[in-house]
Amino acid sequence: MHTAEGVEARLPIRSDMDLVWVRQHVRQAAAQLGFGLVDQTKLVTAASELARNTLVYGGGGTMEAQHLVDGSSHGLRLVFSDQGPGIADVEQALSDGYTSGGGLGMGLGGARRLVHEFAIDTAPGAGTTVRVTSWTGRAPRPREEY
Repeated sequence: MHTAEGVEARLPIRSDMDLVWVRQHVRQAAAQLGFGLVDQTKLVTAASELARNTLVYGGGGTMEAQHLVDGSSHGLRLVFSDQGPGIADVEQALSDGYTSGGGLGMGLGGARRLVHEFAIDTAPGAGTTVRVTSWTGRAPRPREEY
């Protein structure tokens, strides 16, 4: 049985140790909702990149995890928010091969390819919020909003 118990959370991202807690929570939540090992790994990898960006470029922030249900599919939505400087050029930041250094080398574009739904809300001086959602039993079909 898939339940939201233990899935819904709001975690701080203020240190490298918080990055570990985010990855652990996402892995456990995805497993609890019935994601297979490959899909768990994709979601944890995307979450790791986004959490590191929140810490390094946004100066810290939060991750919120939400359980979604759509018919027989269960989803896990992760929302990463910071009050940092924002992203001046979203198109460039999402482009393949773009890096500002220090991350897993996959950047926002790589994180976007690992999930079913991806949305980013950012502006210079206004912080950044990235929402990603993955679903059980669905082939990747990225939907973008930015």
